[in-house]
Order: sequence, then C-alpha cells, then structure tokens
Amino acid sequence: MESIEFKVRKAVINASTVFSDDKKAICRKALEQENNPNARWMLETILENAEIAEKTLRPTCDDTGIPHVFLEVGGRKVVSAEMLRAIQKGVAEGLRAMPCRPMAVKGNDLQRLEQSTGLDDDPGALAMAPVFIKTVDEDVVRLHLLLQGGGPEIRGKTYRVFHQHKLSLIIDEIVEWASEAAGLLGCTPCTPAIGIGRTHFEAASLMLEAMVYGRFDVQNEIEQEITDRLNKTNVGPLGLGGGTTALATFLRVGPQRASGVRIVCLRLSCCVEPRVSSVLLLD
Repeated sequence: MESIEFKVRKAVINASTVFSDDKKAICRKALEQENNPNARWMLETILENAEIAEKTLRPTCDDTGIPHVFLEVGGRKVVSAEMLRAIQKGVAEGLRAMPCRPMAVKGNDLQRLEQSTGLDDDPGALAMAPVFIKTVDEDVVRLHLLLQGGGPEIRGKTYRVFHQHKLSLIIDEIVEWASEAAGLLGCTPCTPAIGIGRTHFEAASLMLEAMVYGRFDVQNEIEQEITDRLNKTNVGPLGLGGGTTALATFLRVGPQRASGVRIVCLRLSCCVEPRVSSVLLLD
C-alpha cells in the first residue's frame, strides 16, 4: 500500500508535467479553428511542449508554482495532524523530485518582504499554501494538488461588483477585468477561474474550487459567454493575435448576502494551467 507521502509526491509531479485529457482536446480544437498563423504556431508549440513534458517528466513551465492543497473529506474519515504533516512532507518530496525551481525566500518577515537574504537552494523548502478542506458525501479523503504560477497571481483581482439585480452587469464587469488582464498576462490562451461569494476569502476559495472542478469540455451558459467574449478581443496566444485568447472559463457561485454588492475573485490561469492532480488518500 502506498504511503500518503508517496501519493502526494506523485500528485506534485503529475500536476507539473501532465495536461489533462480535456485540456489536450480543447487545445487541439482551438488549433483546428484558429486562422491566425502566429496563433496556430503558438498552439502547436504548447501541445508539443506538453507532450515532451509528459514523456520526460519535466515541468510544463519553468515557473513551477506554489503548491496548494484542497482536501475533500467525507463519511467517517478524519484528517489528523499526522496526515497533514505527511501531506506536507509529500509535497516537499515532490518538489525535490521534479526538481522544481527553488523559490523559497529566506529570512525573517521583513527580509522575506524585501527578498534581501536570498533564496533557499532546496526546492522542497517552498512552503505550501494553507490547506483548504471541503466536506463531501463520499466516505473518502481525496486530495487535489494545484500548482499556482506567478503570472496569473499578478493579473488576478478580487473586488466588489455592484450588481443592481442584473446578472449582465456582473458578467460585463468580469469580462472587462479579464480582457484587460489577458492583454497583460503574456502566457495566453488563458482559462479564467472565477469565484463569486460574500467576502474576499470566500470568493478566493470559490475561485480555487473552480480550478479543481472545472472542465474544458463542460461549460455552462455564463462560462461560455465569458469565453466567447474574451475570444473577440484578438489578444490571442502569447498576445500574437487571433481568436484563441481563452480556452474555457471555470466559475463557482457560492452563497450570497442581502446586499448591493457581490465579491468576485478572478484569476486568469495561464496556458499551462490549471495544473491540478487528484488522488485518493483514504477510501
């Protein structure tokens, strides 16, 4: 029986090196429909890069990302401190095994902010983000491992939208944010991940859920509208123009408060994202 550490280690490597089947399919579909020669070249390069990464177990991008752990816990299963330590150890082992890019900033609080004492040479020294836990109906503990790159974080945004009881106003605001961000992102085609909630924390959590559960081959009406409108901006792959600025949109809507505002978190996943791998830890 594989240990939790080993399962998590494999999840880190898989997230960094393998495009999901639906991601590969949507890239091929975009290539078939794209008329801009520069855009076609970029889409071909993305697919070639993904193929090489999977075959050689090398990261799809040199920005190997910050590890985020999303746990589903259901039934009578329990997440203990021991399990969390095992997950943390597995993440570190996976980062070393790649190896991922050393990105842990050394020093105290002020030194880390200034980045004045350098980086740790150990890829495994990179701390993972706080663990997100969600209850599910199944009697399992399932881990979703995400690797979040820096570019999408730079272009991301969490802010309020005055809805005026009109869904169209919320969508228009999201498209305006995403259109501006796509032009600055660089690593397009993007996949906007969106969470809409009552607080900044809740909206950001829902955005992370959108990345975990979103599928390129399943789009609801709102997701498809956002994708279609972004593809009319002519940003295109790598900003070279064309009709493939976004591959899909992933949206999660949570509870809402009696208020004139909705809190929206938008993160434009880059052309190698979402980098997600899922594994059962206990069943």
